[in-house]
Amino acid sequence: MAVAANGALVGDVGLLDRERIIAKPGFNRWLVPPAALAIHLCIGMAYGFSVFWLPLTRAIPGAADPSCASLNLLSALFTTTCNWRVADLGWIYTLFFVLLGCSAAIWGGWLERVGPRKAGFVSACCWCGGILVAAVGVMTHQLWLMWLGAGVIGGVGLGLGYISPVSTLIKWFPDRRGMATGMAIMGFGGGAMIGAPLANLLMNYFKTDVSIGVWQTFITMAIIYFCFMMGGAFGYRIPPAGWRPEGWTPPVSKSTMITTRHVHLRDAHKTQQFWMIWLVLCLNVSAGIGVLGVASPMLQEIFAGSLIGLPELSFSQLDAGQKTQIAAIAAGFTGLLSLFNIGGRFFWASLSDKIGRKNTYYTFLLLGIVLYAAAPTLADMGSKALFVLAFGVILSMYGGGFSTIPAYLADIFGTQFVGAIHGRLLTAWATAGIVGPVVINYIREAQIAAGVAPGPALYTGTMYILAGMLALGLVANMLVRPLSDKWFMSDEEVASLQAKTAAANAGPSGSFGIGKGGFDAKAALAWAVVGIPLLWGVWVTLRSSFVIFG
Repeated sequence: MAVAANGALVGDVGLLDRERIIAKPGFNRWLVPPAALAIHLCIGMAYGFSVFWLPLTRAIPGAADPSCASLNLLSALFTTTCNWRVADLGWIYTLFFVLLGCSAAIWGGWLERVGPRKAGFVSACCWCGGILVAAVGVMTHQLWLMWLGAGVIGGVGLGLGYISPVSTLIKWFPDRRGMATGMAIMGFGGGAMIGAPLANLLMNYFKTDVSIGVWQTFITMAIIYFCFMMGGAFGYRIPPAGWRPEGWTPPVSKSTMITTRHVHLRDAHKTQQFWMIWLVLCLNVSAGIGVLGVASPMLQEIFAGSLIGLPELSFSQLDAGQKTQIAAIAAGFTGLLSLFNIGGRFFWASLSDKIGRKNTYYTFLLLGIVLYAAAPTLADMGSKALFVLAFGVILSMYGGGFSTIPAYLADIFGTQFVGAIHGRLLTAWATAGIVGPVVINYIREAQIAAGVAPGPALYTGTMYILAGMLALGLVANMLVRPLSDKWFMSDEEVASLQAKTAAANAGPSGSFGIGKGGFDAKAALAWAVVGIPLLWGVWVTLRSSFVIFG
């Protein structure tokens, strides 16, 4: 029977059990971030699903049945004779993030008990299995199956995959916690940069006169993602209890007591400040997530023929071949937004250390209001470059909102329970997953029903509404003020919590023969597996952006 580095017996444990993945002497901790990226880059394709919307609105070839004009959401779920609308499909995007937030909150404690490998395994089964169910939905033209597969089952996979590596990376990199968590969050933000252009290539490959190629693309991507996610799940290792990097000692606190005060988890949600920050995050994310959900069709419908040097052609005047061309460019636009999303997570979080979290959110909200309000003018001007740059900045602030909010909570509530408070605050993300896509998709459909042709006017009202949402967020941010003394724990209560933590960490500690690790051949191979697809996504994104800016 084998014995782990911390003395635990592991001979009779299962392949997915936590005890199985305790690192042994000689393990290189730099193998863990690529494992996390392998999962996050796959589930991050949720941001790029808008590349499927327009093709799916043309799944049934030929002229539309006149009865389809009266199609509503309920009948769209079960129709086999009418094409779906973008608004009907957009609910899948909403389900992604509602289920992500809910599943992360519900099963977060379970993950801590069973470990990241089992969570990553279940995530791969749910995410890839859900895409396969969605493929059946496309084959049979049953929207409810797409909702159930990609939206519900896939959404659970998103939540488990999103949270699976975070605490593990923090434990492996106590000396570089910000970098460690940033690597995982970066992967989730960058998944669409790989997935969107890959999906477009596959749809064009599988497309025929009688098929749009979407269900074949779903099956192919599910297989690819399953292989990568399984590699990530089985690549996870956790450090032994008491492990520390060789040569590293935790920073010595200035006193035996924590110098900053702390709010207990049971009281945080009772404060006005919690709900004001909840509103700030919800409104900022609602605006960004709504744009991400329709990024591909929005660019195609606003700029249409001008994307391929034919500015005189509106979207409805393009033939099938021309629509294929601009769809490829729009996929690059989705990937470019993903690139800004990635960069914003590092840039804005770093800036917040210098200007403060509240001022950072003031920047998000004020600059966002200006950019959303200016978007219709930029579209009317036909300025593709300025339009794309404006939404790039908006999406950088969307990503920055996620990376800045934990520090904002720590500033207000202290650090003792900030992780658990942050988990509760992520319900704002789930809410935003409903509000953002619904606002954009249904206003778009209402405009079409009113006779507005695809073009800049189709999104003008939406941009002003999103600017108004950020204005409400600005007011909420203004109302975030320091807490009164009554909400903070007493010194005795904090001391008691510290004593429990100290007792838990009083066992053996050290490196257990597991050093800091380096960029050896094995680590280089692991990083190449995730790095090559990521570099391909960056190259395709930048190449497409040259076409847009041209």
